Amino acid sequence: MKRKALAAGSVGLLLSAAALSGCGTTSSTSSATSSHAGGTAVIALATQTSPNWFFPDLSAAAFSDVNTQVDSMMYRPLIMFNKQDQVDYARSLVSNISYNSTGTQYVLTLSKKYKWSNGQPITAQDVVFTWNILKATSGSSAPWTYGGVGIGGLPTRWQNVQAEGNDKVVVTLTTPSNPDWFIHNGLGQIWPVPESVWNKDPNNMTAELKFIESVANSPSNPVYKVVDGPYHFQSYAPNSHWTFVPNPSFGGHKSSLSKVIFEYEASDDAEFTALKTGTVNMGYLPFSSWGARSQLTNDVLTIPYQLGFNYLILNFNPKAPGGLGPIFSKLYIRQALQMGVDQPGIIQSIFNGNAIEEGGPVASLPKTPYADPALSKPLYGFDPAKGKALLEKHGWHEVNGVMTRNGIKLEFTFLAVSGDQAQTNLQQLLKSDWAQEGIVVNIQQQQFNNIIADANQQGTDPEKWSMADWGGGWTYQPDYYPTGGGLFATGAASNFQGYSNQTMDTLIQKSYAPGTSAQTLQALYNYEKFAAQQLPVIWLPYPASSYAGASLPEHAKNLHGTVSTFNPITDMIFPNYWTVSQ
Repeated sequence: MKRKALAAGSVGLLLSAAALSGCGTTSSTSSATSSHAGGTAVIALATQTSPNWFFPDLSAAAFSDVNTQVDSMMYRPLIMFNKQDQVDYARSLVSNISYNSTGTQYVLTLSKKYKWSNGQPITAQDVVFTWNILKATSGSSAPWTYGGVGIGGLPTRWQNVQAEGNDKVVVTLTTPSNPDWFIHNGLGQIWPVPESVWNKDPNNMTAELKFIESVANSPSNPVYKVVDGPYHFQSYAPNSHWTFVPNPSFGGHKSSLSKVIFEYEASDDAEFTALKTGTVNMGYLPFSSWGARSQLTNDVLTIPYQLGFNYLILNFNPKAPGGLGPIFSKLYIRQALQMGVDQPGIIQSIFNGNAIEEGGPVASLPKTPYADPALSKPLYGFDPAKGKALLEKHGWHEVNGVMTRNGIKLEFTFLAVSGDQAQTNLQQLLKSDWAQEGIVVNIQQQQFNNIIADANQQGTDPEKWSMADWGGGWTYQPDYYPTGGGLFATGAASNFQGYSNQTMDTLIQKSYAPGTSAQTLQALYNYEKFAAQQLPVIWLPYPASSYAGASLPEHAKNLHGTVSTFNPITDMIFPNYWTVSQ
């Protein structure tokens, strides 16, 4: 699972022509007269968001969609999944996966289709080297923590990963497992790097990890010259742009574009102006600019939903300010907060109707068998009077407008994303509705990357915040089989809120177990129902969104392939399939 940036939820299922609403057209391809080799795609990033980790296996503090989107230009995951959430062997680094009857051993055969850009083959040794990095960064003493700890049973369920020759990898687990879950969430999160380039200190993993950390945000470093993806990194200017050029040695579909540029956007106004003037040809329509969309006469607007959900987190850490960590651990407190979230009102007033109500950890759109249909609506509807009565029932009394009990006040810092007007409006609406219950939040806005860093329980200072919202929700990546192990399990790397519940842990573990299709799906639903009831996070409405979560996707009429090639399951774009027409 990865954090999305700004006004969005998670990745939507198919971006079809029927899902489009036009700014001048209702066609996703806008019938080009002629396409030609060359041209540049300029892609706007979410407001005040920058890629900051270019090593393809992301740290917990950099575990975001924007980093994956940019890194996927240079590197391929071991396994690619198609729009139906099935293994796509034609695009994967593996040509075959076999496993035993108990789901404890998996044999991966590497494809010969893809190579490193220096001409060397991608080997089993590269895969094992990358696994060793993931294993090392799953421990508490590592210089940095891998963001996928807890996903796919990492690291406790993995017993051994070893190479057999140059083209086979054997993965052995400690416990019988559902192969569908493990292939998706375990094997699916390995993004190999070339050992010959990255293995700087074979006898000292700590030194190796410190080196990776030192160059993680330095894409011009020579280690990034050897890649297996469709593009090479060319140049960048911080808080300005990041430029990629085609990799002529790429084993897949080669780019017809001469350049792909990711562009930093300082504000919604800057983003809208860039679309209007054509300085970007792939971007997003800010929700706050919905009324002005008719001005974008040369663009096509799409309204997709992505596999995931939207939420904000509470700080359960005992060191949380004001002694509120143990208070937030009380279910009735979270229920009162949830009753103060006006999902229908937010959908209409903030997202212009382009969002859905959400009641659990897998949103009802896009349609997927992985979402429990019983949770299509919130279990706790908007009712601030009922929420206030619930607090009073447990001994809280309003003092000068703030609910107070035993000297503790329900007044705290709300760490919230800056730069997006829709998110600012949402924050103010939440503040106003919670005030009706005597819950006072003091909004402190920061940029997306800063919130991710400050809210990281493993990294910085849990005393800085009580509630946090980076504004974009969560995508199921790399846990394409949407269990909660990476986010809600005790000690998971992305469990920034420090949530811990033994029943939740048990249900998550049961969702990994082998069984019939009906049994494994029921186990997943049992976890989802418990999460909906227990509120490990506060559910927010789930907006339609673009890649990496930045509002509604928009592309110029002469840029083709952005919609048809986008994979909403993996939240990946494929500029190497895009073309520009004259």
